[in-house]
Amino acid sequence: MLSSDGDVFWNFSGGDNGMSVGKCGSAVIGGISYYCGSGYVNRMYFEFDPANLKGKHILDARFDITETWSFSCDARWVDLERTNNISPSSKWPGPTKLDQMGDRNVSAGRGSNCSPSQPRAPIKFHDNAAEPDENLTPTVRNFAAGKISRLTLMLMAKDEKDTVSWKRFDDDAVLSVDYVGKPAKPSAIGLVTGSSQTCTTNESAPAIATDPTPALTATTQTESGGERGASLRIVMSLDKKTGTTWTKAVGDMLVPSTPVGDNFKATDSFSATLEENTVYRYRAWTRSYYGSQYLAGPSNASTTGWCYFKVDSKAPKPPTITFNATGPYTLCLPNACVPGGKPGQAGSFTLGPAAGDVNTAYRYKLSTDTAWSAYVPGATVEIAPVPPTSGTITLDVEAKDNNGPGADNSVDFVVKKGDGPVGRWNFHDTGNEAVDSSTTDPKLQDNAALAGGAVRTAQGRRGEITVKPATETTPAEKVTDSGLSLNGTTGYAATAGPVIDTRASYTVAAWVRLGSASRDATVLGQNGANRSPFLLGYEQSTKKWSFREADSDAPAGATSSYQRVSSKNQAVPKAWTHLVGVFDSAGKTISLYVNGELQGTTPFATAWAATGPLQIGRVQSPGTYADYFPGVIDEVATWQAALTDVQVKEESRLLDADKKPSVELVAAWNPAQATGTSLTNSAAGYDGALSLSSGASLVGDELVLDGTAGAGSASGPVVDDSGSFTVTTQAVVDAAGMVKKPDGYRAQILGQRTATGSSWSLWFEKTGTRQEPALDENDEPVIDENGNPVNKTVPVGQWHFGRLTADGTGASVVSGEDAVLDSEVRLTGIYDAQDGTIQLYLTADPQSKDPVAYTAQVGTGEFSVGRGYLGAWGNYLPGRIGDIRIWSGALGDEAQVSDIVGT
Repeated sequence: MLSSDGDVFWNFSGGDNGMSVGKCGSAVIGGISYYCGSGYVNRMYFEFDPANLKGKHILDARFDITETWSFSCDARWVDLERTNNISPSSKWPGPTKLDQMGDRNVSAGRGSNCSPSQPRAPIKFHDNAAEPDENLTPTVRNFAAGKISRLTLMLMAKDEKDTVSWKRFDDDAVLSVDYVGKPAKPSAIGLVTGSSQTCTTNESAPAIATDPTPALTATTQTESGGERGASLRIVMSLDKKTGTTWTKAVGDMLVPSTPVGDNFKATDSFSATLEENTVYRYRAWTRSYYGSQYLAGPSNASTTGWCYFKVDSKAPKPPTITFNATGPYTLCLPNACVPGGKPGQAGSFTLGPAAGDVNTAYRYKLSTDTAWSAYVPGATVEIAPVPPTSGTITLDVEAKDNNGPGADNSVDFVVKKGDGPVGRWNFHDTGNEAVDSSTTDPKLQDNAALAGGAVRTAQGRRGEITVKPATETTPAEKVTDSGLSLNGTTGYAATAGPVIDTRASYTVAAWVRLGSASRDATVLGQNGANRSPFLLGYEQSTKKWSFREADSDAPAGATSSYQRVSSKNQAVPKAWTHLVGVFDSAGKTISLYVNGELQGTTPFATAWAATGPLQIGRVQSPGTYADYFPGVIDEVATWQAALTDVQVKEESRLLDADKKPSVELVAAWNPAQATGTSLTNSAAGYDGALSLSSGASLVGDELVLDGTAGAGSASGPVVDDSGSFTVTTQAVVDAAGMVKKPDGYRAQILGQRTATGSSWSLWFEKTGTRQEPALDENDEPVIDENGNPVNKTVPVGQWHFGRLTADGTGASVVSGEDAVLDSEVRLTGIYDAQDGTIQLYLTADPQSKDPVAYTAQVGTGEFSVGRGYLGAWGNYLPGRIGDIRIWSGALGDEAQVSDIVGT
């Protein structure tokens, strides 16, 4: 509650009487003088969190609060207004009013002092259809959709000069809604093939159906948070191609016959017999019902693509797939699904013709593959596909005969988890040794002793670690992760003996933050008699990461050559980067991965045994140690196996105990209560001030930008842009400033530049204008001298996250609906390097049903706020920006975004 006399009651508890609104003064009522106070005016504020509204389309909204006392028995008007957000530092007259939610003419709480009696009573605010300026339901709908980051409602007397309007209200305000779960794109859409389904999105190479009434399938889905009480059905739609024209093949099919809940697999066939040798395309979408009405979700046609197939009854039928007894895997059935093998271990299968078919070849792919294998010739063939990861894997097989390809068949099998690491050091411990957490058996642990000034630092790559999960009554207990800080001259950690056999396949990995790029620096090596056989680290001559292997343990003065794989991009100093080196003894190759992406592979056939300690942060050279690492090393791990591409990607995700990606806050600039011309980076242990230009000013809790010159900048890159990262801010686009910009104007909120353009950006793009009724300060329509309502021109546009380009062709995720201007919006952009995709969240609501494919482009130069670089500075933002935060790591889903980013 805020008072005109300066009082502030943050997160108040009103007791039995509650708090008040209106003018607390004196008045004469019925000839009797009543005194309340000195004439100060109070307003009450209520802030709501969107978490419980996630995934829901709001049909109706109500705001209820109990009036506990009224100055008079006569009713007086009370307004419910939406305002900008509040904080503990808010002062009278409070945040700016934005829109009226409703008003009520009421009196309650004086009890028997009135006739009839007026006991305390709940006051209900609800949209009145006869008053179009009452906007509670559409506002809450926007709030649920993430278009408004926080919903702040103010209760105030309509006439703040009238003492009789003074009232008390309890602290029991409730925002209640009627809703329907938002439908999402169905999952598992396609033509039924064996135990799975296939969806071929390439029209020129359609799947084959040998049955003229093929079974089609799709699984109902709602957006996350909309599952409870969902009433769903699937619409299946089929087109056929005649010449170059697509037409409806048959009427849409609605399945199942009655609504079902979330995640229901619907399978059915159209009653019509489909035509031979005709190409069809199939799409499906979810309907979410409320009574006789429904919402329709997106289909695969508008997102991932149509499913194309052709009917050919003469083509080979689905081939047989037999699990050979010599293989480690077995068929997964509904009640019998036994894991076997491990990642990287080949299976053994026999492919054969269906009854009556004469096949000439087969091709296959695993569900982890992006393309089919080459055809394997033969009427019956054996194959040995290699699953790259654990879990359920689908093997899809297609046969062909002399006339062409046939229908698919598929089977599922489960792959056991692979052998774990033989050494793992996370440095989240105390004492002079880093404990090897790969085992709990002290006899098998290879603990690493810290030496030469090596110390632990609070800048661990996992950020915050949950040590005690949250319950219904208590928040989660978290602690700050730690890493190994090295001075670059003497600091290191080392085990007492060898950790891996360097003659056999092995993998070494670590997260690193290079403090200085002025000389060579080694992350990992293992002692031989004279030198380490491998070096994982940084080379100053190329300014790149590398994985090197020595061909012999040659002493000083003797010849020794190295094979190496270098990174594609130059190293990014002071940014977290994940490095993995792999030696494959069977293939006689070495490979380097950076942030989960393969950088290259080169032959290496002269492996030799290094029987000394594993060195962390330095490397053995003949007669000495060299290349001490300057910076932080964390999450070191070694395996006595050559990890697959998929396993490396999973390792670089750095999942926590809940299987969510770990993130480390590396930048935090908050303008709240700041002054001057710069903002300090408040992320502990990370530097980089955000400097402000002319046209940028700190006002209250926000950075205000004039839209022509105002901006902020910090030395960049802040993160390694080839790796996963998350960025968030609260932004307000000034409608009055934006309406002056041309259509197509792209105002950068914040982003990282390259030498010639944008690495990545958050921005607002103006797409046009529209007319809206002009309202006065009391949210009443403005009327001209002729008695007609006055309209105003307002800008229309959308939010983007991706690569800002002058012509708008850069890949980006676009907000699903038009942006709400003049209101604070929480924008969060995420780049997932392991999947190669980006996603944009408004509050915790993802804007793309499927993340958008994105190719990383490593940044150089400044990180900028309020302007963009496209060969020259421009794209200035007229508006305001709140807190800015950047994490190394990609937040995994809506729940994690809500938990870590907040509103």
